Amino acid sequence: MNDSLRINWSKLLCRILLYFVVCLICLVILYPYLVMFFTALKSRQEIFAMDGTILPKVWMWSNFADIWTKAPMAKYMLNSILIASGSTAIAMVCGIPAAYALARMKFKGQTAFLGFIIVSQMFAPVVLLIGIYKVMQFMSLTNSLLGLVFINAAFNQAFTIWLLRGTFMSISAEMEQAATIDGCNRIQAMFKILLPVAAPGIVTTLIFIFINAWNEFTVALCLISTDTIKPLTVGINIFNGYNMIEWQYLFAASIFAIIPVVILFMSIEKNLTSGLTAGGVKG
Repeated sequence: MNDSLRINWSKLLCRILLYFVVCLICLVILYPYLVMFFTALKSRQEIFAMDGTILPKVWMWSNFADIWTKAPMAKYMLNSILIASGSTAIAMVCGIPAAYALARMKFKGQTAFLGFIIVSQMFAPVVLLIGIYKVMQFMSLTNSLLGLVFINAAFNQAFTIWLLRGTFMSISAEMEQAATIDGCNRIQAMFKILLPVAAPGIVTTLIFIFINAWNEFTVALCLISTDTIKPLTVGINIFNGYNMIEWQYLFAASIFAIIPVVILFMSIEKNLTSGLTAGGVKG
């Protein structure tokens, strides 16, 4: 009786300790976002006050409405949607056939090509910034949304191929072979059999590309000079003035920039684990 009671108390203490650690980790992760949210609800005077507190003394909900009149937020958000959607579409259209070829076909130089894909993911955009600017200048795309679409698609292409190749390799090729016996060619088998089965991995890859393109900042900052075609990540810096930073407006605009990412992440939460697990399969 005493032994069982000790075991139950040990399990209870371990569970309490586990919950405490989880809550502590969540608090550490969420703390910057809470500070950002509460600062967005303060007035300028309260932000720079010497006796400031984390919670606002006067909740300025009007800050979230004021940013839409003080800056072309709707235009910034539309630009970000166009850039992220366009680059995602290009990366997927080019990445799916390439990943399929690497997963189902054997050809000379395949190992070297896979190595090139992996190595290309190690370069940060800032390292290639001068070369990117020169190429975009030569193509007359230095101050255009189309240039950012192509650049973001190129940045995410290697990741797309690598993840989708693993997803396709986790699916048995016998399903496609059975479809070819029934009269389908290779392309029909891919669209009718492989892609529907690989939907979780495809959706996960698509959302990751969209989020990466949505959050891109460095290249857009260097290539875009016209205010009306800036993406949201660059445009909200309008509140970062030379003499005074409007923290309340900057953080309020940042919250609007985060909301689409959170919604997309929540929408793929069910497919995220299975998609990444399948994409991580090694050939």
